[in-house]
Amino acid sequence: MSDPTESNGTAGPAEAAGPAESGGGRRVRVVLVDDHRMFRTGVQAEIGQTEQTGVEVVGEAADVDQAVTVITATRPEVVLLDVHLPGGGGVEVLRRCAPLMADAEQPVRFLALSVSDAAEDVIGVIRGGARGYVTKTITGTDLVDSVFRVQEGDAVFSPRLAGFVLDAFASTDAPPVDEDLDRLTQREREVLRLIARGYAYKEIAKQLFISVKTVESHVSAVLRKLQLSNRHELTRWATARRLV
Repeated sequence: MSDPTESNGTAGPAEAAGPAESGGGRRVRVVLVDDHRMFRTGVQAEIGQTEQTGVEVVGEAADVDQAVTVITATRPEVVLLDVHLPGGGGVEVLRRCAPLMADAEQPVRFLALSVSDAAEDVIGVIRGGARGYVTKTITGTDLVDSVFRVQEGDAVFSPRLAGFVLDAFASTDAPPVDEDLDRLTQREREVLRLIARGYAYKEIAKQLFISVKTVESHVSAVLRKLQLSNRHELTRWATARRLV
């Protein structure tokens, strides 16, 4: 984990005219929480040039314990939080940081930033207290705007994800427990969804920042746990449960 006060990367030209510059020198202190170092570096490069974007990255973390430690030490205004983290996931970070979110004087607000667009992931972190959920396909300019909106107390979602939350909170029935799905780890669920959407192993490896061999291992584990024979059966299984 890098020093919480480590200097930021260089933003691209698209961010030079971002919301902070047009908003009259606004500033927001941010912590990045993601288990992929390359992704954290990329986010810093996109949004972390403070003089142009208004975003100051004051810390970063790769797992739940690191996240809680850094967030508690730096007290940022916004945390960009990955959903799937070693040590219990983003929901566990939210649970352990609940007192910081409830601080009336200096609240820490959370914006989920994840590769996953699954309904259960979105609903889980929103129930945990996050103010919004955006996917990693978001542009640097839009991410800066989302960070400032969350700082101001707004709720922010990528297109179509807000519908998941509205449906969930409009319903009085708890979602049914899927014992088969519960056998899978968070990473296995990510691989499952991408396989079901027709991604090749190389594409999955690139999107999740893992090796092709690791993707193959996850697929084998999913097939074994679900007692399926091939990716075609896996796709039908995922489609039937609306996971695609």
